[in-house]
Amino acid sequence: MKYIKIGIFLGTIGAFAGGDIAPYYEPYIGIEDCSSGCRKDSVYIDKETGLMWQDVIYDDKSDGAYKRDKSACKAGSLSYAKNYCESSSMGGYYDWRLPTSNEMMALFEKGKVFQDNRDADFWTSTPAEKNKYYVVYTVDGYRYARDPGQSNYIRCVRCVTKEDEASKK
Repeated sequence: MKYIKIGIFLGTIGAFAGGDIAPYYEPYIGIEDCSSGCRKDSVYIDKETGLMWQDVIYDDKSDGAYKRDKSACKAGSLSYAKNYCESSSMGGYYDWRLPTSNEMMALFEKGKVFQDNRDADFWTSTPAEKNKYYVVYTVDGYRYARDPGQSNYIRCVRCVTKEDEASKK
């Protein structure tokens, strides 16, 4: 009887003191679960540089991942961002990649070219010092070094090829 009372007492303290009995795992949202809603994702083609940029919708799943430092949909760690771009088949193209910091900063100078954007950091493929990579902050257009495990938004780019131009005709 003594052991039962001690067990009930300890269980009550654990329950009311916020003790975790089992670890909490954040739900993982895979790339394939990132529906865009009513408006379709589109592209922006920069004719001066010959780059095609994904103009994607940043939804609540992406915003939540960015704010909670997780990886989901169109926000995540650097490795997640690279995988997201490399596995993208948007528009029937399979050669998407993360932009360099110079490509992203040059795009900022053109003003607001996307239908959907976030005033936040976007990953680039450009390495910085001390095992960090650059992001470009879309408010000021400058690049900043970030830890590769940090969550930032993702915008993929690809080079427009001669085959792309020929298929338009």
